[in-house]
Amino acid sequence: MAKSAVALTEGLNADQLAKMQMPFDSDERFNWNYVPLERKGLTIEEMNQDQRALAMKLLRTGLSDQGMEKAQAIMQLENVLRELEGRGSDDHYRHPERYYLSLFGDPAGEAPWGWRLEGHHLSLNFSSVTGEIIATPAFFGSNPATLPRGNYPGNDVLRQEEEKGRALLMSFNEAQYKSAIIAEKAPGDIITRNDRKASLENGEGLGYPGMTPLQQAGLVELIKVYLNNMEPGIAAKQWAQILEDGVENLKFAWAGGSEKGQGHYYRIQGPGILIEYDNTQNDANHIHTVWRDLRNDFGEDLLKRHYETSPHHHNH
Repeated sequence: MAKSAVALTEGLNADQLAKMQMPFDSDERFNWNYVPLERKGLTIEEMNQDQRALAMKLLRTGLSDQGMEKAQAIMQLENVLRELEGRGSDDHYRHPERYYLSLFGDPAGEAPWGWRLEGHHLSLNFSSVTGEIIATPAFFGSNPATLPRGNYPGNDVLRQEEEKGRALLMSFNEAQYKSAIIAEKAPGDIITRNDRKASLENGEGLGYPGMTPLQQAGLVELIKVYLNNMEPGIAAKQWAQILEDGVENLKFAWAGGSEKGQGHYYRIQGPGILIEYDNTQNDANHIHTVWRDLRNDFGEDLLKRHYETSPHHHNH
């Protein structure tokens, strides 16, 4: 990852690099979002073909094939939205190249560094501390989730997240279903929004021990839909952390209707993980999903340990 980031910095001119690079301890690193707005960084639009290829190569070091497909489809959905909303072809509010790459710190050195690719419905945040990569917060969204017609790239981009979540809910018996449902109406968005630090009262929902082995396997499969958006090494490390925290501590909660087309929300929570999925806007055809590491978003926990054990480091 560091090698690809260095290659990108070397492929940019001085003005581009100045736009893209910020200090690692800049507050901007935590200023993540998933709505269309101006961001700090260099947009794909401002890069030439060679530079775009280098940017995609960097993205590939963080995402799996599945994750790359989703990210690229989400960017392309901006074209669809522009058309559906009747905007002109020169409109900049919806634009598949208005995704900003921001670099924090220096990937060539030994010190911690990070980067972000972000735009409408996509926020990918990578932090590297002594070579270990943290890939959260990770936000993937899609609007429209399913297109009214045609096999357009990006159609049903988050289908697995929706279908596997609903299939798990529908497999519950009456008592399990009652435990899992936390509200009759789904919230209008993911509850943690774009908070710098994610936290939710844990306690609601159906616990892993209250599920049959088949349902437990379904929950694991659903979690892996999210983890497997990341490069396999990153995903494996995250799964190992969930196992260390104990799968028996995982909970699944649902709010809203259980039928397709009804607004719905679910979350999976454990001691160190929070996955949220919300599909309520635009007649439940507009999905927001996020995966948060409750201890280590933006590499927070790793950084704390790094600064404690690194004698020459100035106080942070």
